Formats: sequence, structure tokens, C-alpha cells
Amino acid sequence: MRQIGLFDAGTTAGLKRQSSLSDAGDTRTIQAGFRNVVFYPDFNNWWSSASQCLQENVSPSKVWWTENRNAARAPRKSLAMKESAGFIQEATAASCHRSEDRWALLYSILWRLTHDEPQLLELSGDPQVAKLHQYAKAVARDVHKMKAFVRFRKVEGESPGCVPRYISWFEPQHFIVEYAAPFFKRRFSNMHWSILTPVGCAHWEGEGDLWFSDSVDKDVAPDGDQFEDAWRVYYKSIFNPARLKISAMQSEMPKKYWKNLPEAKEITALVASAEVSTQRMIKQRKVADNFHCGARPAHPDQIVHQQIQATDGSSLQALRLQASLCSGCPQSVAATQTVFGEGPDNARLMIIGEQPGDEEDLHGKPFIGPAGKVLDAALKHAGIDRRQCYLTNAVKHFGFEPRGKRRLHKRPDASVVRACAQWLQQELSCVNPEVVVYLGATAASTCFGPQVRVSRDRGKLIYKDARQHLITTHPSSILRLNRGAAQQNAYLQFINDLKLCASAVGLENKARLMVNKH
Repeated sequence: MRQIGLFDAGTTAGLKRQSSLSDAGDTRTIQAGFRNVVFYPDFNNWWSSASQCLQENVSPSKVWWTENRNAARAPRKSLAMKESAGFIQEATAASCHRSEDRWALLYSILWRLTHDEPQLLELSGDPQVAKLHQYAKAVARDVHKMKAFVRFRKVEGESPGCVPRYISWFEPQHFIVEYAAPFFKRRFSNMHWSILTPVGCAHWEGEGDLWFSDSVDKDVAPDGDQFEDAWRVYYKSIFNPARLKISAMQSEMPKKYWKNLPEAKEITALVASAEVSTQRMIKQRKVADNFHCGARPAHPDQIVHQQIQATDGSSLQALRLQASLCSGCPQSVAATQTVFGEGPDNARLMIIGEQPGDEEDLHGKPFIGPAGKVLDAALKHAGIDRRQCYLTNAVKHFGFEPRGKRRLHKRPDASVVRACAQWLQQELSCVNPEVVVYLGATAASTCFGPQVRVSRDRGKLIYKDARQHLITTHPSSILRLNRGAAQQNAYLQFINDLKLCASAVGLENKARLMVNKH
């Protein structure tokens, strides 16, 4: 029986002198204002006692937690806590930690969560929260090693026809046997097995419930069986000497576990012969592998090169294929694919945006995300058929910052825009539109340089390089405005800019008017 509390030395000594009271029942008042809580040391029983203490408003500094494996066990029930849904899961893991202060720590955090600190677990810098995370992480690591390194040995029954039993010996760092046992029940449900450890044992009889017993010594566990050789042969067959990294191997398979692993007997010899084995593999390498399913398929880049050679080199299709192999900027590394322009190769109106978004990156087509839907609606109101326009972006790869499972748009810097400029210039040469619309400052800078200002230069037809140009806002900027008059006005102004382009494209046989020069 162990006693754990958050007290000074003098108080602890006084409580220890009265510790005999704790054997008689579950909860005893052992000193004025103090509570001695005796419980079976698992999370379910601690939670039952902690809930009672909370109801009676007993503060953490007044509770003395006493572990007793002979104490009555509370009935198991589903646990819920509206104040912090994440506390139950993490506290269950932390309760298996070997540290003796874990119960007092859990109750202190529980007290704070239910007393005006509901967001406590989000404060990773808080000392108690940091310790909770540390304990839970250590237990999770120990459970992972148990799942990886438990090795069952077959033990035949004493009488003929008796169901064989499979027994394993494992030495965990923490009290994880009951916590990890359900995994082995699911994984080896058709076997009768026992996992023996120095901190308790778990048993499964092929049906019913798991049951647990006290710790045992290693000498009661079997030392080997007929499957030992099979483990060693399997390990040698999957060992790749060419990819050996000793530090990484020992990180995943620490030496302290080797003494209970049958395959560990082969590790020293395999490591010692790794270099020789690697050289032998290199010498025996075949120039061409023979596959039962046929010849090795061509690399995707090789297929693209073949398609380029079979296409007119000056065509838009050849340009699209060449751009699909582009790796000229950092954004090409993380992006899913190149998002090239789309539309007729003789379109009279070209629309240029900044860069693809998340939806465009996944599907390989420009302007199909939220901003694309705003553009579609504005083109329709302006009397422009999107199918008659050529749509592209100044940058061909999606630039983003990962935030959990989301990818947030990141504005491309000048070096990325310069790297993609070759593709945009060749698109302009191939399509040769009469009017080019630039959506936003990044797109406009490809023609007018960094001095361009959307708020100053928008809504005017600018004659340059034998074609007309118009600068307007990017539809994503309209989406970023709050719903209301500001957003509505920005959308109407965007439509008016597009109407100006529609009017300009319609003046086929008239001289172009120079509106402005840059």
C-alpha cells in the first residue's frame, strides 16, 4: 500500500502515523480538514473517488491518496466530462505512469478544470499540464513497445487434448498491463494466452473477459519453444543490410528489450556482416529485372517526354506538357501538380490570376474553387462566356502553409513569380489575346512591374505591346470582405470592370484607343 499526497513533510509524517486507519475502508477523515482516500490503483476506481471528493468540494491540498490492491473495486462505467473532453483520455494514460505523484496531479488538474479553468489543457506551458502530457506520452511509448516486443511461447497442456497456452514475458516501464491488454485480446482472440510482467499479469481464455493477477518473476515464464527458430529466420529474411542505421534501429528497438526477443540473438552477427552483405548484393544486382507481370512500365516523366516529341513544339498542348515537368521554384516541391491554363488557343480574352488554390491544385484546373465561383458569376453578369476565355495564373503551383489538415494560401514571392514568367509569356504568345485581364497585384506585376497598384490602376483599358490590358481585383478579395454593403459594392465594381473588357473585345474592326501608358 502506498500513500501519495501534496503536503509538506510535517503533515506527511502526521498522516503516516495514522495510516493504519486506511486499511479499514475506502475513504476516511484522518485529520481535521483532511481526507484519506483509499482506492484500488486504476483510473476507474480513482475517478469514482475523485468524483466524490469533487462533489464534497475537497480541495487538492486536503486529499491524501492511498493505493491499496486489496481495496474494493468500483463497478466499471462509461466516463464523461463536459468541462474537458480531452482530459479523460490523457488522464487514463497518465494514471498508468510509474510516478507516485500521478493521482495527486490528476486530481489537482481535475479540480482546476472544474473551478473556473475549463481551457487549462490548452496551456501547454502550465507546469501541471506539461507534466500530464509528459506522463501520458511516456505511457503511450511504453504501450507501443509492448505491442511490438511481446513474443508468445507455446506451452502444451499437461493432459492430451488440452488446449495449448501461449505465454509471454515482458518488462514494462510503467503500470500498463491492464491498459494495453485489450489490444492483445483483439489481436489474439483465438488463442489462450498470458502476458507475465513484474508489475502484473494479463490472461485471456479465448472467450469471456480478460482477467488479471499479481506480478511474477521471470523464472515462471517459458524460455523458448518450437517457434523460436521461425522468428529468427523471419528476422534474417527481412533484414536489409544496405539500409542499416544502427542508431535508428536501437531507437525503435532498444537494447533493454533484446534479452526477451528470440530474433535479438541474430542482430550482432547481422550488423557485423552488413557491409560485406551489401557489397555482395551490389555485385549480384541484375541489369534488368524480369517481372512475371510483364516489362517494367515507363517512368511518368518519360511518358510526358514522348508525348512532347509527338506534339507540335509551338502548340499550347506542347507547352502544357512541358510545364507539367517544371520544378523551377520551391512551390513545385509541395504542390500536387502543375495547374496550367485552360481555354481556347485563339481566345480573344485572357484572364490571369495569382496562383492556383487548394481545389485547383487537387484537380489540375484553374479557377474551380471558391474564388472561381465568384469569377464565373461575375463573367455571367458581364455577358462574357467563360468557355470563350483563356484562364491561367501567373504562378502555376499552389503555395501554401500547412495548418493541421488544412492548407492555407501563401502569397508567392517575387522569385517564384519570375520563375513562372516563362510559361505565362509563352501562353500569351500562343493564344495572342486582344484583351488581357489581371486579377490582383501579383498578376498585374508580370506586365507592369512592382510599381503597379490595383486601387489606383484598376478599371482602365491600357494599351501596351499591341494589346489592351485591364487591372482589377482578385475575386478572393471580395470573398474576404464581410457580408454586406462593402462586399456587394466590390462585386458590382468587379462586374463593371469585366463589362469594360467585353465591350473592348467587341470592337473588332475599330482602332484601339490608347487609354494610358506605363
